[in-house]
Amino acid sequence: MTDRQADEPHPTRRRALMLGAATASVVISIRPALAQTNASVLTCEIPVPDAGRAGMYVAADGSLVPNGTKDAFPGATKPFKAEDVRTALNGGTLPGTTDEQSRAYTAYIRRLQHGTAGFTCFASLQMPRG
Repeated sequence: MTDRQADEPHPTRRRALMLGAATASVVISIRPALAQTNASVLTCEIPVPDAGRAGMYVAADGSLVPNGTKDAFPGATKPFKAEDVRTALNGGTLPGTTDEQSRAYTAYIRRLQHGTAGFTCFASLQMPRG
């Protein structure tokens, strides 16, 4: 490389090819990671309520209330799969629940906060897919 080439403000053809090759390898390594993320979203689960508050009932507004509270529902016997939650969030019903129970559980899920079991799964359902 001559001094003139080193001082040129415009990239040479060789440099452009090298940058293109580097960019292609980044795209190739990111796509499998995105595919893996999509697959993990399909397999994650959301407990209602989380294990730390098992035994509490879920009120119609999604809040947790003491066991036996009138017009509230006992927690789900097993966690809900992400795809089932996605369906319920779009107007469907969670499997094994009545319409009212599904609405209460869905309201609980919408109220999940960071640090609560199921939050990461729920948050990943909110992410747009590419």
